[in-house]
Amino acid sequence: MEHLDAIIIGMGPGGETVASRLLEAGRRVAVIERELVGGECGYYACIPTKVLLRPPEVRAEAAGAAGVSRPDLDWPRLREYRDQMIRHLDDSAQVQGYRDQGALVFKGEGRVIGRDPWRVAVGDTELTADHVVVATGSSAVRPPIDGLDALDESVVWTNREATTLTEIPRSALVVGGSAVGVELGQFLSRMGAAVTVVQRGPRLVNREEPRLCELIGDQFARDGISVHLGAQVASVSRDGDGVLATLDNGERVRADVVVLATGRRPRTDGLGLEEAGVRTDRSGLPVDERCRAEPGLWGIGDATGVSMFTHVAKYQGRVVADNILGRERTADYTAVPRVIFSEPEIAAVGLTARQAVERGIDAVTAEADLPESLARPWTYGTDPRGTLGLVADRGRGVLVGAWAFGPMASEWIHTAALAIRAGIPVATLLDSVPQFPTFNEAYLIALEKLEA
Repeated sequence: MEHLDAIIIGMGPGGETVASRLLEAGRRVAVIERELVGGECGYYACIPTKVLLRPPEVRAEAAGAAGVSRPDLDWPRLREYRDQMIRHLDDSAQVQGYRDQGALVFKGEGRVIGRDPWRVAVGDTELTADHVVVATGSSAVRPPIDGLDALDESVVWTNREATTLTEIPRSALVVGGSAVGVELGQFLSRMGAAVTVVQRGPRLVNREEPRLCELIGDQFARDGISVHLGAQVASVSRDGDGVLATLDNGERVRADVVVLATGRRPRTDGLGLEEAGVRTDRSGLPVDERCRAEPGLWGIGDATGVSMFTHVAKYQGRVVADNILGRERTADYTAVPRVIFSEPEIAAVGLTARQAVERGIDAVTAEADLPESLARPWTYGTDPRGTLGLVADRGRGVLVGAWAFGPMASEWIHTAALAIRAGIPVATLLDSVPQFPTFNEAYLIALEKLEA
């Protein structure tokens, strides 16, 4: 039984961050991955979705740019590039790369079988280590829809089937109107599918600012996407080559495929944690501010249920690696950006106005209409749209929230993210000098409205 400095169970972006940093520091490390080194993000989520979304986005941008003809979409070439970017679902190069760095690499199910020291089994091998890092990610939630379990993956897709699709369906029913539903719904629509979205809540992406949700709904209407709000799919059944769905209001929707965009659940079952005396629940592996579940046991990424984003998993990975290496560090989730890579892009950070009020903050809000206020939208396209919204704490004179709807919002939302995280005074932000012409200038317009 080999004793190691650390064993990492799960090699998505979070696990890879920990492994790389510990290996660079000369630590003896074993990594265990039951599927593909690189995780959900690299093969079935972040990377393929952004690859797939970019060509329809370019076509839309070209259609709005002066003097440019509307380009065609070449699905076979796009599919080929998508396959290249997800490495044809082959992680052999990644496996060899970690072995070359000195890591022990195991493909299989890792299971905690003891503690003091921590013991982990994978296949017929047992390992011990001073530290075990749980980075097992999450799995797609299958909602309790009557008849769903009787249908196979040819007509019922999670994000995995949707991002590795080989042919564009003629029609799709997207269940769920959060980030995944918005991205996949818009992609399929712009590739020629007739798309219907069923959203249980009163708005698309209904956890964000209502005004932002309104803009998203307007964009879907422009895209010709049918949206059913405040509705649920009650049952599904096979209908020829497709699916017939019945909503709880009695309406029926026929589609070639059903795309489940109903959230994700931390994957902590089957790890032997409870048998080893470690508490887990449906919300994931509970961890403290250092991402520690027990002395020597750490949790990162979706497995913890904390802000289930790739960038958070990587951040937690840096926190855990530092702590293992003896550098005391705690995690701070203030101002984690949230982005939907639709067209236009959707971004938010911090609190909504309602959340601020619920926390007892004397909140004040302001909006800036980008085409009305800036030159950059007009140099970018001939029919521009875009909005920036801010939420400030009047008493402290700082931003506590922001949202953006517009081109490249994923990039310029970070001005607000940094301001909120660092507590930069509104007065200081007003005295900044943003580059002309950029979308970032919108902050001055909105900040001046806050001051007024």
